[in-house]
Amino acid sequence: MADMEDYKELFVVESRESNETIAQALLTLEECNDRETIDEIFRSAHTIKGASASMGYMNLEKLCHTMEDVFDLIRNGKVVASAPLIDVFLGCTDEIEALLDSIEGGGDDQGENIEDLVTALDTWKENGNRADASSTEDGEAQRDPAESEAPVDGNARGSGERYRVTVTLVPECSMKDVRAMIALSNLGEIGSIISAKPGVEAIEDGNFEDHFEVIFESEAGAEAIQAAISGTDIVSVTVESADAPPAPEKKKEAKQQKSEHHGKTKEIKNIRVDIHLLDQMMNLVEDLVINRGRLKQIAQKNQIKEFDEALSMVGRSVADLQNLMMHIRMIPLSHIFNRLPRVVRDVAQHEGKEVDFIIDGGETELDRSVMDGLNDPLLHLIRNAVDHGIELPEERRAAGKPEKGCLHLTAMRDRDNVVIRIEDDGAGIDVERVRSKAVSKGLMTQEEAAALSEDQVNDLLFSPGFSTAETITDISGRGVGLDVVKAAIESMKGSINVRSTRGEGTCFELVLPPTMAIVEVMMVRINGRRCAIPISNVVEVAILKKDAVHRVGSSQVILLRDEVLPIHLLGDMFGGSNHGEVLVVLQYGSKKCGIVADVVEGQQEVVVKPLSTLIGSCPGVGGVTIPGDGEVVPVLDVNTMI
Repeated sequence: MADMEDYKELFVVESRESNETIAQALLTLEECNDRETIDEIFRSAHTIKGASASMGYMNLEKLCHTMEDVFDLIRNGKVVASAPLIDVFLGCTDEIEALLDSIEGGGDDQGENIEDLVTALDTWKENGNRADASSTEDGEAQRDPAESEAPVDGNARGSGERYRVTVTLVPECSMKDVRAMIALSNLGEIGSIISAKPGVEAIEDGNFEDHFEVIFESEAGAEAIQAAISGTDIVSVTVESADAPPAPEKKKEAKQQKSEHHGKTKEIKNIRVDIHLLDQMMNLVEDLVINRGRLKQIAQKNQIKEFDEALSMVGRSVADLQNLMMHIRMIPLSHIFNRLPRVVRDVAQHEGKEVDFIIDGGETELDRSVMDGLNDPLLHLIRNAVDHGIELPEERRAAGKPEKGCLHLTAMRDRDNVVIRIEDDGAGIDVERVRSKAVSKGLMTQEEAAALSEDQVNDLLFSPGFSTAETITDISGRGVGLDVVKAAIESMKGSINVRSTRGEGTCFELVLPPTMAIVEVMMVRINGRRCAIPISNVVEVAILKKDAVHRVGSSQVILLRDEVLPIHLLGDMFGGSNHGEVLVVLQYGSKKCGIVADVVEGQQEVVVKPLSTLIGSCPGVGGVTIPGDGEVVPVLDVNTMI
């Protein structure tokens, strides 16, 4: 499986979106407490929690899990989403943002405030609506919390000793409100808060410099009070008798209180773009490529120096824009591969088989247009490998194999193409069974079937409606066979081959172009008419020697470097008899052939457009292109020709 590091960027982007959703919904919740908003926050926290756990960020998972627990209580009416609780949640979103920044920068999810936030949320889980009771006294509504002492508990027990508790936090503490709220909550557990300076509401909102004072009544004693408050971000806790005169207040310069998270500007590194906009951009880039060719022809005709220099600069810019656009459209194959383990599991369970599924090369990229057409063929081949290829455990045991079969999916770049292999260690293809099936379906006679080589028999698997399944099941035997897969792959200008060894396994190999839009072609003339050949299919260009051409049956072949190649004159496609003197050698997979041309005009990048549905399909033509002079030129489909 691909390394988890490959998914980190996607994890950060999606988690940041979910975190922003939580922050916005919290502000909405403060104005209007509705079920839909609560559910939205719950879902977003759940999303971050699940993604964090799968990526191994357990601190982030712990924080989101605790948030989820409290919001579950809010959703069930056991806790009210009051202002102090929303403050804690907003502190959580700040901490999540900081953790995501750390992860994005190559760090981990170790945060200074996680434990404090989890403790604060646990207090709400345990105490429910009583957790903020101290901040909702009616008598405080009209008073300035920053300037006066605020009675907190009107029904103080009247027993125990009164203390003046002064708490000083570190000056750079970024979450004073949460830390202060924890301190007040801990005090409330061992006694009664009589008053606070500034008021409790102001303290819980963080509206103080770096210290606050509480008049407190308790039977626990000074040491217990000090131990209850001490913790992270607290510099000192002073506990003295309330009867003693207050300590002189330190004169400090007023300092702007600014949250570390809210004060910094956030650079937007990722945006989501509608795929249709990318398609429109691609069309515009294709038009630029076509018109660049037109301008080159004009420059060659007029020989204007300044025009040549400007065109050279424009040409480089268009080439860079084209490469950038192609890169933007590239998508890792992991987007398809990640769905397949579930398919393997389901089919294996249905068939009573055990399969070890291995994926390599998920980071290999393909153009979106190629990727869209690859999903169904790949799904069919994977199901086929588990259903037809890998045997039942008892059959494998009898054959001396491990009971658990192995299915290996691999992707890699090979020169200008992407190669995908689906290999299994199953029974392999039963050649004799395929021959008999071909005869029974009337595809050929017994004698013709017997004369076929093993490779030719394997090619029969791609015949329309061909299937070796004896019974129709949910998995196979419905006549939708490998012919559909082959047609889909060839429509993407790719190829599919199969290799098999009886008793050892089968390998299907897909060869696909990374993109179908802009390709490099060789321009040739055949019988005076121009056509384009994809450069990836051209092996070499040679002078055609008439004495090396021989006739075998109704076909012509040529002996070229001890290799016999069939020759196509393409008279049916381009009219007339072909008397060209140039041999263009083409290759598709492991097969080669030659075509006869009048002249080779050179190489250039062109935009290949599919044939119009009004024209229909034309054997041997994969599409058309329009070079700079405006002529419509057919692009040969070498796959079909060979």
